[in-house]
Formats: sequence, structure tokens, C-alpha cells
Amino acid sequence: MVRFAAKVLFALVLSNFLPPESEAAAPVIAAGRTFACTPVAVWDGDGPIWCAEGPRIRIAGVAAREIDGSCRAGQPCPSVVGVEARKRLVGLFGGARGKLRTGHVAVRGATMTCLSDGNGNGDRTAAWCSSPDFGDLSCAVVRAGGAIKWRRYWREHNC
Repeated sequence: MVRFAAKVLFALVLSNFLPPESEAAAPVIAAGRTFACTPVAVWDGDGPIWCAEGPRIRIAGVAAREIDGSCRAGQPCPSVVGVEARKRLVGLFGGARGKLRTGHVAVRGATMTCLSDGNGNGDRTAAWCSSPDFGDLSCAVVRAGGAIKWRRYWREHNC
């Protein structure tokens, strides 16, 4: 019985460090609010990034191709293909740690401090984030070449 209890406890503790697999709605953080995000999964080069704390982030001020290589109407279209853009973002978080059933790439990045820019379409929060590892996230993905500035949303942001 003790061995069984130890296995159950181990599984419960371990589950707190695994990325989410569900497609359940994530909370959208109100514009102007600061929040923490520990990246656990990435979809494409501009998000969403799933945070261990619950929110899903759309990286503010940038545009990247979709995973299938397409660009959405009305948004800038970078030259880097979607899979490569995601690979460059995943690299900022220390590299891939597997793939989820949802198609997201599992990551384990340092906890970022984020400032919400409001709803990023659906259950995503558009956010300006800063990491202790690479600084400003929006600037880092542009420097990495996976995304480009989206002037309409970049506004007066400085790197």
C-alpha cells in the first residue's frame, strides 16, 4: 500500500510540471494588467504560447506565418515558413521537450513577466513579455528571424 501511495503522489507532483493537453478556454487577462507566464507549449512563431499559470499568449506587436505556411489576410507575411518560425521561438525557450497530442511543441522556459495588451483573438491574451533569459519577447522573436514587426500593433515599442 505504501508503494502504491508513493506512486500516486509522484504522479500528482509530476503532473504539475507537464504542459497542458486540453483545449479548454484560457483566461484572457485585461489590458494593462501584469501577470506571470511560465511557457510550457508553443503553437507557432507568434503564439499562442501556453503558460503554466493558465493564460495563452499572442506575442504582441509581431506577425509570423501560420504552421501550414500561409499568412492571414490583412497581416504582414514574413518570408520564414511557419514551422521554422516556431522552431526559432521554441529555441528562445531552450528547445523542444516533446510534442503534445494537440500539435503544440512542449517547452520549459523561465517565468516571464507580461503586460496584457488585451484580447489577442479568442481565448488568447496579446501581451508584451520579458524573460530573464532573453529580455523582451517581441524583440527577441524579431531578432531570431521567425517573426516581423506588425507596425499596426508594434506602435512605439522599443527594443
